[in-house]
Amino acid sequence: MFRSMTLALVVCLVPGFLSAQDHWNQWRGPNQNGSHSSQDLPLEWSESDVVWRQELPGRGQSTPCIWGDRIFLTSEENDGAKRLVYCLDKNSGKLLWQQTAWTGTPEETHKLNGWASASCTTDGERIYAFFGKGGLHCYTVEGEPVWKKELGSFEGQWGTAASPVIVRGMLIQNCDADADARLIAFDKVTGKEIWNTKREDARGWSTPILIEYNSREELVLNGDSRVSAYNPDSGEILWFCRSFAGRGEPMATFANGLIHMINGKPGDIYAVRPGGSGDVTETHLVWHTRRGGGRDLPSPVIIGKYMLAVNMDGVLACYESPSGKELWRERMGGRHVGSPITYRGRALLMDDTGKVYVVNPGPKMDVERVNSIGDRGEESFRSSIAPNDGNLYLRSTAALYKIGQPSK
Repeated sequence: MFRSMTLALVVCLVPGFLSAQDHWNQWRGPNQNGSHSSQDLPLEWSESDVVWRQELPGRGQSTPCIWGDRIFLTSEENDGAKRLVYCLDKNSGKLLWQQTAWTGTPEETHKLNGWASASCTTDGERIYAFFGKGGLHCYTVEGEPVWKKELGSFEGQWGTAASPVIVRGMLIQNCDADADARLIAFDKVTGKEIWNTKREDARGWSTPILIEYNSREELVLNGDSRVSAYNPDSGEILWFCRSFAGRGEPMATFANGLIHMINGKPGDIYAVRPGGSGDVTETHLVWHTRRGGGRDLPSPVIIGKYMLAVNMDGVLACYESPSGKELWRERMGGRHVGSPITYRGRALLMDDTGKVYVVNPGPKMDVERVNSIGDRGEESFRSSIAPNDGNLYLRSTAALYKIGQPSK
């Protein structure tokens, strides 16, 4: 929910080797920017193209994490008193296994968030899930517990949503909170802490991205008052750039050599050139453009030179990525919580009723079509679309839908 270039992570799977690039293995996909390179994903569908619908245990809004024929998700039951991790078969939707990760007295959260918003991540051998007060959990892909960590009470009014990320042999978790905020790296196999870096004490829901710039890796993370970059091997802070409005929610998007940022609260949208040291606000802030009113939960997406950003109220704006010039801003419709994805030169934005707006980026607004799987009653769609193997997976608070190729 309140939720570049990466290194290819290769793991050994029977009968051969597959790359993480072949899977939707984490929040915002293998490139951490919502993009997918497939040319066979559908741009048009209707209710008749729903291959299957699977009721899910409990409620949640984590985005499907997909590796091979398995889909990994999280949910909560009993108003957050119970947190679940489970696995579905991608082809049939059948529940393969389910684990209770945590039970206890739940922390506070917002009604749009809940207690199961962070998406899982996997390397094809292990699956990782984060639940705030409910801890960080590692399982094998067969559902066997490996290790778990308690990371704090995460006191605050709106809960947690930052997803774990894998960087080589490490599992990295953002633990932003009103007190004892940290960014922590663990050995992904043993759970042993590798480094632990203090962050500003402020609530936040963003997930770090790994980029490479001028042969240097940087782990970039949005925050309440700034965007910061860290050395992924040591946790040492490399640079920070002050922001304009606070509330570290949307995820950084790296493209065209720039880190594109939205804050959460109404304020300027901006771009930072990586590669700096210390406070780079005066030296590496490339542009900033006033962004109109409305709250921003979705992260921006970039297609070529065009940057698209939709706020919660369904107002979509297009900017030039290199300059920050606003090309247009118009009301598209719907209420938007999950982040868009991109493929085949289009942006796909899902509102909370499950309608998906297909946008062709350009100098003028062009909504090519609006796809719907029909009225789903009280179900809310607050996760992001997960594309994989020619199909799309849409998760509501209560169910998972597999969308196939359009009916002839």
